[in-house]
Amino acid sequence: MVHLTALVTFLTCMVLSETQHEPGYCSFYEECGRNPSVGVALIPPIVPCLDYSPARPLKGEHYKKLAKVCPILDRGENNTYACCSVKQLSSLETSLSLSKAVLVRCPSCAENFAHLHCINTCSPNQSQTIKVTKVMNITTAGKTREAVVGYQAFLTSKFANAAFDSCKNVRIPATGGFAIATMCGQYGAKLCNAQRWYDFQGDSSNGLAPLDIDFRLIKEGDTAGLPEGVIPYNGRALMCNETTPSGGGVCSCKDCQESCPNVSIPQPPAPFTLLGEDGYLVISIIMFVLLICSFLLFLVVSCLVRSLKRKDEETGKRKGKGKDQNSNDVTQQVIDPSEVTCADRNSLAAQAFLTSVFQEWGTLMAKYPLAVLLVSAVVVAALAAGLMSVELTTDPVELWSAPNSRAREEKDFHDKHFDPFFRTNQLILTAPGRKGHMYDSLLFGQQNFSGLVSKDLIIELLELQKRIQNIKFWSDDLNGTATLKDVCYAPLNPSNPSLTDCAVNSLPQYFQNSVENINAKVNMTELGVTKEVDWRDHLIYCLNSPLSFKDITDLGMSCMADYGGPVFSFLAVGGYNNDDYTNAEAFVLTFSLNNYPRTDIKFKVAMQWETEFLKIVQEYQRSPATNFTFAYMAERSLEDEINRTTAEDIPIFMISYAVIFVYIAVALGEYSSWKRILVDSKFLVGLGGILVVGCSVLASMGFYSWVGIPSSLVILQVVPFLVLAVGADNVFIFVLEHQRDVRRPRETREEQIGRVLGNVAPSMLLCSLSESVCFFLGALSTMPAVRSFALYAALAVLMDFILQMTAFVALLSLDARRQDKNRCELLCCVTVSTQRPNKPNEGFLLPFMRKYYAPFLLNGFTRIIVMLVFIVMFSGSLLLMFNVTVGLDQELAMPQGSYMLTYFEYLYKYFEVGVPVYFVTKKGFNFSTETGMNAVCSSVGCDQFSLTQKIQYATDNPHLSYIAIPANSWVDDFVDWLNPASSCCRLYTLGPNAGQFCPADKNAFLCGRKCMGIPTDGILRPSVDQFNRFLPDFLGNRPDLKCPKGGLGAYDTAVVIDDSGEIIASRFMAYHTPLTNSQEFTAALLKARELAHNITMGMRQIPGTSPDFEVFPYTVTYVFYEQYLTIVPEGLFNISLCLLPTFVVCCLLLGLDLRSGLLNLITIIMIVVDTVGVMTLWGIDYNAVALINLVTAVGISVEFVSHLTRSFALSTKPTHVERAKEATANMGSAVFAGVAMTNLPGILVLALAKAQLIQIFFFRLNLVITLLGMAHGLIFLPVLLSYFGPGVNKAVLLQLQQAKAKAAQELEMRNNMRQMYDNLSYEDNETKEEPDSNSTKGHADDRRPSQTMESRKEEQEVKIDRF
Repeated sequence: MVHLTALVTFLTCMVLSETQHEPGYCSFYEECGRNPSVGVALIPPIVPCLDYSPARPLKGEHYKKLAKVCPILDRGENNTYACCSVKQLSSLETSLSLSKAVLVRCPSCAENFAHLHCINTCSPNQSQTIKVTKVMNITTAGKTREAVVGYQAFLTSKFANAAFDSCKNVRIPATGGFAIATMCGQYGAKLCNAQRWYDFQGDSSNGLAPLDIDFRLIKEGDTAGLPEGVIPYNGRALMCNETTPSGGGVCSCKDCQESCPNVSIPQPPAPFTLLGEDGYLVISIIMFVLLICSFLLFLVVSCLVRSLKRKDEETGKRKGKGKDQNSNDVTQQVIDPSEVTCADRNSLAAQAFLTSVFQEWGTLMAKYPLAVLLVSAVVVAALAAGLMSVELTTDPVELWSAPNSRAREEKDFHDKHFDPFFRTNQLILTAPGRKGHMYDSLLFGQQNFSGLVSKDLIIELLELQKRIQNIKFWSDDLNGTATLKDVCYAPLNPSNPSLTDCAVNSLPQYFQNSVENINAKVNMTELGVTKEVDWRDHLIYCLNSPLSFKDITDLGMSCMADYGGPVFSFLAVGGYNNDDYTNAEAFVLTFSLNNYPRTDIKFKVAMQWETEFLKIVQEYQRSPATNFTFAYMAERSLEDEINRTTAEDIPIFMISYAVIFVYIAVALGEYSSWKRILVDSKFLVGLGGILVVGCSVLASMGFYSWVGIPSSLVILQVVPFLVLAVGADNVFIFVLEHQRDVRRPRETREEQIGRVLGNVAPSMLLCSLSESVCFFLGALSTMPAVRSFALYAALAVLMDFILQMTAFVALLSLDARRQDKNRCELLCCVTVSTQRPNKPNEGFLLPFMRKYYAPFLLNGFTRIIVMLVFIVMFSGSLLLMFNVTVGLDQELAMPQGSYMLTYFEYLYKYFEVGVPVYFVTKKGFNFSTETGMNAVCSSVGCDQFSLTQKIQYATDNPHLSYIAIPANSWVDDFVDWLNPASSCCRLYTLGPNAGQFCPADKNAFLCGRKCMGIPTDGILRPSVDQFNRFLPDFLGNRPDLKCPKGGLGAYDTAVVIDDSGEIIASRFMAYHTPLTNSQEFTAALLKARELAHNITMGMRQIPGTSPDFEVFPYTVTYVFYEQYLTIVPEGLFNISLCLLPTFVVCCLLLGLDLRSGLLNLITIIMIVVDTVGVMTLWGIDYNAVALINLVTAVGISVEFVSHLTRSFALSTKPTHVERAKEATANMGSAVFAGVAMTNLPGILVLALAKAQLIQIFFFRLNLVITLLGMAHGLIFLPVLLSYFGPGVNKAVLLQLQQAKAKAAQELEMRNNMRQMYDNLSYEDNETKEEPDSNSTKGHADDRRPSQTMESRKEEQEVKIDRF
């Protein structure tokens, strides 16, 4: 038997080797039957019979069939010869139809593809271009014949390369990928070439080729190794930008680079330059030089002026003048009433009015403290009652995106018409440290497999996947057990999905989630070599050809997922280079859920499923048997982690407030004696100040809850802190002023408190009113979070001032009563015998600043150094401000140690593609007309600048456009689906459904009619009626091998049709490049909008298009990053609005003192600029949270600056320097104790917070604001005022002058009266002697007018000094 087999083989080889290659002869003819060497195939592998014979002339139906299938061989009915029968032509037509369904977008490519197969199968000179290499005996209908199961095809490299070049860029609209990727086996689109393309076509294991064809590409003129008589086929392959002989049009630019017009590549804007250098650097240098030169010029002029003044004084020209380095000794000047300006009079009147009003008010509040406290408590309680209906906004979309913003409106439009973007639950798994291996594949050669891509880990991943898929839990909303299928995204069966219909993207899906398929192996022979093929060969093929329904190995398995869709390589693996998928470093496992509106009961079910998902994943991570190192996330994770860290950091805020409270309680005490420490402490006063702040915040929140304005976590964290900083400052100023004051003779306690309040309340009003108006104007912001913060802060600051003027005054009155009675603070019944000293208590800080700090700071040399240093700081910060980073990376919202931080790290490291981006069309465009379709599609006959074509152009420069994969197009696939060359759109010709749509999987006998005929011009376009009739069928057609263009799953939710049949919305999905930070996300949004606007303008030119028609881009992240497109002008607008009232209120309350208001404004601007500069140095990005803090910075800066400015403006010291010293000592000490030292302890505690947002934007930024505010308020501002501050108010000097003149008159009158009284007493003594006692009494009475006069004079002078 063995000898017989060997003999048959030898004779066969002899016969094949003796085959002649002559023109006009065939090597095979007619069909012999099924190829026994091919196992499972997608189409029946019918092979031809070996038959060396002359070519047959064709007539009748035979000729018509050839002219239809292979028009390239048509020479006329009476002059056409061929080597194929009608049956062979039918089989060839079936085989070509499958390929044409993919390549039909480019007619020249489809024709070139069919060209060679027609030559090999039907050419009349067949024997000259092929050589039969393998035959087998096949028995059919009892008859045994020799069948050809393998041959060599010879063609020139020129033809092969030209044909390949015409096809290599043809796209598949549904995926955006290249069609060639599905026709080149393991090589994919990037590594495919002509030889590999033809090798795949000739491989019978691919499920499409009925026999093995060994394509030999021969260079022109190279005859070495060619069999005698063989002439390599050298026909002309069409270029993709050529029309076809059958009337096919030119391929579109998307499928053919040669068809692309010259498109100018938009270059990124050049950096801002001046004089060839960085423009911002030049501006900063110019600003620095101008400021320095201006200041030095001022110093020079001042020196000259002083020199002239000295000369004037020496020559006696200006006697009686002062000799200070800055100004005249104004107290020695004689002010004429005509010299007093209107502004001076207004300032004096304003101060007098405010002082008198607040003095009377304070006296009234101090007289009835209990009633005041009761009324205040009732008002606060009434307002705070609104907290019972408080609405806390936690949704990031509602928090940071305005309802009327463009991104929000676009999101609402998208979600309304297409449902929200599906919810993503994902794991990224790695196995570091595992050793990889090389695999010598029979089909693919040497392949490197990383340690991750191994069978045991794939099976472990599958087990984890199935465990998650089988999640079950009780749902109260569904009143039953809920599973994944209740909420999953099932693209191919959305109405009634099973678990296998749920879209789960993972690597095991290439094996249909079957362990049996993973373990499958089979021996396979290729080119005479037999080897075992297993999961690795199948995986290599599927990673490169994910759209294949059958691999090219003898395993014969599909690459499609069990839910029926493809799993693209970038969704299965990550961390690879140059499409080396088997060397990937990460597996990606993704579960997609439907994203229901928050009002839908299934939204809660989805949230519950994600909770269970997180439990299983976290349990799996803790298991010691786990072989993966991985990161994970659920759709709910971001919100969960933000809420968790907020709850965890609440104790930190409580500790911060407690530290501030302890400081206030300790710092407010007088501590004149250890015995009186419990009497003089201000623990309850400090507690009262804290309660006033708390009540003002509660009242503000309650009021807005009544009104219906929602609150947020930002408000809860920032507003109390802000109000505490403002409120503590006012409390310190008031209490310290009261402690430093001495009650005057015959002055009641209440009157003293009223007088003290009259002195300091105008300054408190100045700051509080500036801040409140500032925040109210900040509410004009379009950002909901900034707007609500500004409203809450404005009312809280206003309420804090009102409560300080009422409740706190009453509380201080009660405390003063207690202190006067020497009662202990916490033990009111216990008294102390040690009396309170009569002298005022200045504490430690005031004497220190008066004796040491102020003289040192305002020394002539120190002042110059301070000005130069702060000018340098301002100029440098200005440069840094121009370079501040705008954005907020989402990982900063997570607490330290959060699992989401690990996920973001893995995402940026391993993911190879960005988020999907949809280009959405609104109502107003007619897709059903030919011009409408041409303006959208990107296949043959489409406009060169159509919607999808413009997106294609953008992908040519992904580094500029941020678009990596072009958009899929339902219009293109719909037209391809209608193409009569495919089997997709047919009509029933028999049965009850005659005339209706017939799916491709139905028997051809029932569906013998195509939906459309072959177009005469080769460009297929349905009529309006056909478009409207067949579009629903296309959208509901499930894709399969016979019709891969079916729209179900890919497009059924991408087109929205109203009841009238009009398309009111549609979308085209592309992919962004991987985006890793907020700057890239923002740039991608901007570029996508520019592209969408360009598309809109082009489509509006189509006749019949509505003028308000629009195309806009949408992805789930745009709504968060849109703010960064406008946050810089938005911030400038908000901060400018905040700065305006600081200037206006300061001017008004100081009686139109423009210079004081201007210096106040300049200092605050410098604080803000320097703050932004330090933000750049410390890596603090500028975003909405930073903007809130910068608005807060303006408010806190007012506290540092305005008190000192007012104190300087109202001082009557003779020189600028002395006035600056007085203001620095008196008010600077209170500001330092009340603002700086109140904020700093609480801020430092925030460094312990877990949330990175709190650490960066509350600890770092508030620390910067406080330190810079303190530096500018206590160092720079006194120096600035000493140089440029306003002069002494002449109205005050005139009043002082008049008061002294009046005092002199009274003194003279008193002396005259005393002289007269003495004379009368002498005469009386001469006539009448009085007792000693009467004499003594007379002397006592004699002294009484003098004492009274002195007392009045003292009171008047003290009042003027206080003013």
